[in-house]
Amino acid sequence: MPPPLDATAEHLLRDLVPLVLGAVIRRFGDFAASEDAVQEALIAAATRWPRDGVPENPRAWLIQVASRRIADHLRSESARRDREAIVVSLVPPEEQLALAADDANPTGRDDTLDLLFMCCHPVLSTSSAIALTLRAVGGLTTFEIAKAFLVPEATMAQRISRAKQSIKASGVPFEMPLAEERAARLGAVMHVLYLIFSEGYTATTGPELHRSDLSGEALRLTRMLHGDSEVAGLLSLMLLTDARRAARTGPSGELIPLDQQDRARWDRGAIEEGVALISATLPRGSIGPYQLQAAIAAVHDEAPSAKDTDWAQILGLYGLLQRISDNPMVTLNHAIAMAMVHGPASGIERLDALAGDPRLEGNHRLDAVRAHLLERAGDRQGAITHYRRAAERTTSTSERSYLMTQAARLSET
Repeated sequence: MPPPLDATAEHLLRDLVPLVLGAVIRRFGDFAASEDAVQEALIAAATRWPRDGVPENPRAWLIQVASRRIADHLRSESARRDREAIVVSLVPPEEQLALAADDANPTGRDDTLDLLFMCCHPVLSTSSAIALTLRAVGGLTTFEIAKAFLVPEATMAQRISRAKQSIKASGVPFEMPLAEERAARLGAVMHVLYLIFSEGYTATTGPELHRSDLSGEALRLTRMLHGDSEVAGLLSLMLLTDARRAARTGPSGELIPLDQQDRARWDRGAIEEGVALISATLPRGSIGPYQLQAAIAAVHDEAPSAKDTDWAQILGLYGLLQRISDNPMVTLNHAIAMAMVHGPASGIERLDALAGDPRLEGNHRLDAVRAHLLERAGDRQGAITHYRRAAERTTSTSERSYLMTQAARLSET
């Protein structure tokens, strides 16, 4: 049995997946076959690299292996279906390594960004395109994507599977869109980047609160996008949110809530860049959800302390955001802002409106917010009950520890 990959090689493979997948899809135009071939190439790398060492050009190595897997598959299919022409048109295996090395996209486009736009295929609904892209490009698990969409994991698995089948059945080429099509897909691409960043900033599962590889990649790709002011709003939101990352965890990795964070540890450079972006884009005509969220983040980040936060302004911004976004998470945050401005009873009443929302069924955040507001209202036992319920429902180790700590703190007083 070969030795396992070391952490550096594992990280390299994760980074290379979208780059390799993008190159293979551009070459063969078949998403499902390309994804399967890349997975086989990753398995081959995990088996051979620990024994033979990481190749000098690991990206080209993976592209070559994946391309050969597809070539083998197509040869088999052509033999059965008498489609020798497909095999003849394939790039000869001996030339694949050279082509892979040259496939660095001389136009300057990034493979990952290209793949994002390709996955937002015209035959798919926006939600299906986003789900497929999160799986293929973001590397998120089906469970993580389901959590982001507030649906059961089985539902999301079916959605992703149907998306792949729809692309294949449509006969529409899986290729880079033209400029007009690219503009039409921009909204879906932005949503993907937002969800990848969100998963990196607060991981759905696992012992770590952050997955900086995801949030960092989302930031990098958002910087590369050229679009309207809402793109700038998204970048601003990411910068202003990520600026607090260092202060969100304590020495043992424990979660530290916003109002208790050491603001001296916040990244002032990221905050200044984010504030400058949102200040420049807000006056430009129509305002979108990312701009409003960035404006809310800016109010938090510019406050010298938690007690100096302008909650009245935040409440007004969440009110505007609710008008253009049917998202229960926005309502949760709106309830917190209402509690900070008008008292906890007002926030709890706002939460009651979400009690029957099927999208939040079993979601720990509803119980966590209710626990926080009940504690502020002086209902200690009610807060303990909901802190514990939220802890049972979350799949994040860091969040579970924090919620159980809050319940234990109230139990001891």
